[in-house]
Order: sequence, then structure tokens, then C-alpha cells
Amino acid sequence: MNAPLPTSGPREIAPELARSWLLVAATKPETFDDAARSHADAVVLDVEDAVDASHKDSARDDVVRWLHGSAADGRPNRAWVRINDATSEHWSPDLDGLRDAPGLQGVMLAKTEFGGQVMDTFNRLGARVPVVALVESAVGIENATEIARAKGAFRLAFGSGDFRRDTGMSADREAMAYPRARLVISSRAGGLPGPIDGPTVGSSHPILREQSAITVSMGMTGKLCLQSDQTPVVNEVISPTRTDVEWAYEFLEDFDARGRIVRDGSDLPRLGRARKIMQLAEAFGVLPVTH
Repeated sequence: MNAPLPTSGPREIAPELARSWLLVAATKPETFDDAARSHADAVVLDVEDAVDASHKDSARDDVVRWLHGSAADGRPNRAWVRINDATSEHWSPDLDGLRDAPGLQGVMLAKTEFGGQVMDTFNRLGARVPVVALVESAVGIENATEIARAKGAFRLAFGSGDFRRDTGMSADREAMAYPRARLVISSRAGGLPGPIDGPTVGSSHPILREQSAITVSMGMTGKLCLQSDQTPVVNEVISPTRTDVEWAYEFLEDFDARGRIVRDGSDLPRLGRARKIMQLAEAFGVLPVTH
């Protein structure tokens, strides 16, 4: 077999595959531990949009302090941090405070518009901390490929709310198709994993499920979450289905049984899809229906 059957059970998801990215206001450090124990594939402590300018310093200090600590079971606290944009007076203090934080997994750079902003952020953090570029404006969308190819860029993310405010576009699927497609194509051109979609506002899980399905249909592979109870829904929708895994398992079994011979032009794309599905199934613990 080309890929083993996945096993069920909890696991840490690699950030390049992470589906749910939970934003947590840095003004509420009492919630950090709960967020870390949630179903989120990635936790993002937010010192940007969720924090008033007068509280930036104290919120950052709380984040840095938490990233130096450990959970009750002894495991080190680990998270991503959404930092202020590169044109902000708070950008440099954010980097200075976070540079040596042992639990820092990466940063999400707010309002990214140019590749140089990603590179400067990456270099200021010692050229070792991955940067998720949050694209939130018309300028950022137009420069998405430049951003994706910048040194230090890890994934692109869509700041859909600020983008709509910048452009006056609606939240309709049709209106948002262009910026989503640009981020997907630019990620591919830059050799990055699939981009992270913007969040769904509100508490309706049916709406969240519907919008997460749009995320998948557009080729995006992650989604920002505003509440911890959104994360299991996002994880489920973005994961391959059990029937998809069953198809992939059977295709790869048959491919091996016939000596891995390619019969026609349709075999190679199906082979690529089957291997990708099995990779994700193993990472996410999705078992096929009958195995």
C-alpha cells in the first residue's frame, strides 16, 4: 500500500495542514488555557484587532508571560500570535516581546500588503519563526503572489471583514469568490499550503457548516474561528469524508495490485488525489467506512 490506514485518536496537527485557527483576545488571559485545550488545530492569541491601543502593552505582556509558562500537566504553553501590522507603532514592540518566547509557534501578520513586510517580520524574529500573512485589503489581494513568495511566508489568510470594509463588497459567495481564488492561486504559485479563509460571524452552526463548505470548494484548507465551539465543525467539514477515504484506499489498493501500472491519462490525477486524501486522513484520524 502507498499509505497506511490512519488510526483514530487525538493528535497534534501540523500547522501546514491546520484547519481551524482559533482567534483568542489577548485581553482575556484567563481563557488561554481553555483555548489550548480546545479542538482548534491552531490557537492564535490576538494582540491586534481584539486589543484597544491603550491596552496593547499589557495584553502583549500577558501573552509573552503565558508563552513562557506551562500547563498543569507540565506541557509548555504553545500558540501563534496575531501581531500588529508592519506600519503600526506596535509592530516593533510586538516582535521585541515575542522574539525569545519559547512557546511561540509563529505569528500572523495583520494587514499584510507587501512581501517586504513578511520578510522584515521574519528577519526580525531571527529568521526562524513562520509568518502567516493575513491579507485584508485590495492592495494585499493584488499583491498576494508577491506576499506568498516572500521569505518567511508560511501560509496566507483572508481577513474577509476588513477586506469588505476596504472595498465595499458584500459577504455573498459570488462577491468573495475573486479574493478567495486569488489567495488560492497565489499560494500555489508561491509553493505554500492552501490558504486560511476568513471567519464566520455568529453562533449558527448550520451557517458555519455551509460557509466552511464554501471554503473547501474554493480550494482553501483552513478557516479562522472566533469561538471555540466553531472548531470541531470546521475540522469536520474541511477533513476528507469517510467515503472519500474509502475511495482513496480502494483505488490505491487496486493500483498496487496491478503493479502500479498507469492504464490511461485519468490514472495520474486520480492517483494524486487518492494519495492526498490518505495523507490528510492519516493526519486527521479519519477512518474509511468499512476498514
